Amino acid sequence: MAISSKDIISLTHARTKLTELCEEVQTKGREKIITKNGESCAALIDANRLDHYHRLEREHIHLTLLEEAICGIEDLAEGNTLTLSQLKTRHGR
Repeated sequence: MAISSKDIISLTHARTKLTELCEEVQTKGREKIITKNGESCAALIDANRLDHYHRLEREHIHLTLLEEAICGIEDLAEGNTLTLSQLKTRHGR
């Protein structure tokens, strides 16, 4: 769901209407951007959606690690390897 201008609120307004804002976020799925001194500083989103975002992030990390492992196995099979000495020279250690 796209954020509209109605979903951008000041920190002062958020303080006074937090209960109502939480209800709207939970029931209507309307995320809120909270601003402080005219700049975004926080977001108010449904807790289940936040959990979903965190799961997606973990899955992305795992997929990236698997892709790197596959590349390493392919390099090994093709003989694209370095000795420890070559690795230390390349990375200055």
